[in-house]
Amino acid sequence: MSGRILVVGDVMTDVIVVPEGPIVKGSDRRAQVRSRPGGSGANQAVWLGAIGADVLFAARVGADDKAGLESYFRGRGVEPRLAGDDEQPSGVLVTIVDPDGERSFLTDRGANLRLCAQDLPDELLDGVHLVMVSGYSFFAPGPRGAVMDLFARAKEWGIALAVDAASVGFLAEVGPAPFLRWTAEADWIFANQSEAEALTGFAGLEEQMRVLGAHYGNVVVKLGAQGAALGGCDGVRLTLPAELVQVVDSTGAGDAFAAGFLAAHVRGEGERAALLAGIAAGARAVQTLGGQPG
Repeated sequence: MSGRILVVGDVMTDVIVVPEGPIVKGSDRRAQVRSRPGGSGANQAVWLGAIGADVLFAARVGADDKAGLESYFRGRGVEPRLAGDDEQPSGVLVTIVDPDGERSFLTDRGANLRLCAQDLPDELLDGVHLVMVSGYSFFAPGPRGAVMDLFARAKEWGIALAVDAASVGFLAEVGPAPFLRWTAEADWIFANQSEAEALTGFAGLEEQMRVLGAHYGNVVVKLGAQGAALGGCDGVRLTLPAELVQVVDSTGAGDAFAAGFLAAHVRGEGERAALLAGIAAGARAVQTLGGQPG
């Protein structure tokens, strides 16, 4: 089994700030500042392209950036289907990286907030085996309506659906119950431990699996340095450890994990192989600065 993966999600420019020490309010702190292409959906698509998957990526960007971004994605093995927005610029994300590699974000989603149904026509689904939607697309009314409509059409066509929980902060804003309702058609959900706890109200992995498994066909919880687990309504089916690597920047590690897992899954590999592929991609991601492969 193999097939094309359609990814829908944000395109961002990531401005990554690595201070030499604690930020001094009202004064200076030396820091490494770098600009990198990012956005959860874009990261997933580019990682899929790097892995060799057949990937199509749909998003909305600032009109001035459209041609350049299309060229960038094609150069990364991704077929882009980008809508250009004449009113809003492409999104920008400022990432502040702590000494332990943990991140905090300041987000201006720009044109991403104007994704609409016209940006996601039926033709996008031709030949697609699985649709992956970043959870960020569910956090604002316009994109949410567009991707929920896409989900309904994909379900009618018998196409598998996956969603990434994306952001514990935004999950807290919209509330777990609405998010679960909006995404309940998905066959797969990817969440880290904090996101899984926000969605279920439980800190324990077994309880998280069972609760999320009541809404989704399969549940993958990313455990960071402890690896990852897979399960469903009957609880945890499989847990595997992380690879031991030096963490430089954890930005995009979850996106890389999802890409590795899904690429193996659509190739017809089993759950263990897919989980190992996800862990390997996540480990590769944390060893470099930025959310996409270098």
